[in-house]
Amino acid sequence: MSRYCPNCLKAGDACFCRWIQPLTSQIELIILQHPSEEKRPLGTARILSLSLHNARLFVGEDFSEHQPLLELINDPAYQTVVLYPTADSSSIAQREMGDDSLPLRVILIDGTWKKAYKMWNINHWLHELPQIHLPEALEGDYRIRKAPKANALSTVEAGYHLLSLLQPELDFKPLLTTFEQMIEYQIKRMPPEVYQRNYGDK
Repeated sequence: MSRYCPNCLKAGDACFCRWIQPLTSQIELIILQHPSEEKRPLGTARILSLSLHNARLFVGEDFSEHQPLLELINDPAYQTVVLYPTADSSSIAQREMGDDSLPLRVILIDGTWKKAYKMWNINHWLHELPQIHLPEALEGDYRIRKAPKANALSTVEAGYHLLSLLQPELDFKPLLTTFEQMIEYQIKRMPPEVYQRNYGDK
């Protein structure tokens, strides 16, 4: 038997499936996950893909010939945008993302900042899509992972804020509940002095 949960891919008691709550969203998420994130203990992308019935997760680095993904991107029945901060990206708060008459698909890149940047550069077709970014004032709560800046969000936090800003009538807080439970589990497994030394000043 595999020591990893077949759903969340976490090992042993780290499985967070017991905290997952099914959620409904009119906005579809497409998560492009770097292979190094797939079984990482602190990875959060699967919280989104397991909670949302219309979230899809693809693992890889170069998706230029990934036919299932390209079919979704080229589907004229949807408007597809990518959540990635660029000089040309629009703030979600402005809600100026093109044709509002079409249902929305949003691509998220799941990886460290360095690996996400590499995936952005490899997949040039992403540059042809409208780009959006979250408000800069948002701060992450990833207490047990080093971040380059305060507003560097985990993938599940980014997904939560994205969906909450665009669909304020819906409650996506269970995404953060699962995220917080996952963090608390990892903290409890650390010797107190290790947590304090590495993360106590957060």
